[in-house]
Amino acid sequence: MFCPDFLEFQDVLKKMRVLDDKIVYALNTSIPTESFKSKVDPAVACQDLFNQIQKGHSERENIIKNCIMSTAETVKKLKAVKESSPDDIDVVKNLKSEQRKLRLLQTELSVEEVINEKTSKIFNEQCRAYYKPGNL
Repeated sequence: MFCPDFLEFQDVLKKMRVLDDKIVYALNTSIPTESFKSKVDPAVACQDLFNQIQKGHSERENIIKNCIMSTAETVKKLKAVKESSPDDIDVVKNLKSEQRKLRLLQTELSVEEVINEKTSKIFNEQCRAYYKPGNL
């Protein structure tokens, strides 16, 4: 798991967000122009792209939430250790570091929400004539 290293965590999320980052390109290559409509079904292309988007959003949200829970548990344990030995500088330092990481992870949930909204808006603008998903 990559939760202990926040930079590694961010790298993994960045790789997982490639489709969202390139959504306009993905839509442009998925939805056929008028001259190619007979060769590619835009409804199928949009549905496939929608499924990829949903899968990516769900996976990222699960990873972020799991890392938040794991880090929160670590913070809780470190607080208990600090209670028993308040003068241990290493414990205090580790606790502050984990609390900072927890805040960053929680911020990542907000970032994820913004990315999801942007991707959904662009998807709907391009695919609404071909595919209407139930929960986007």
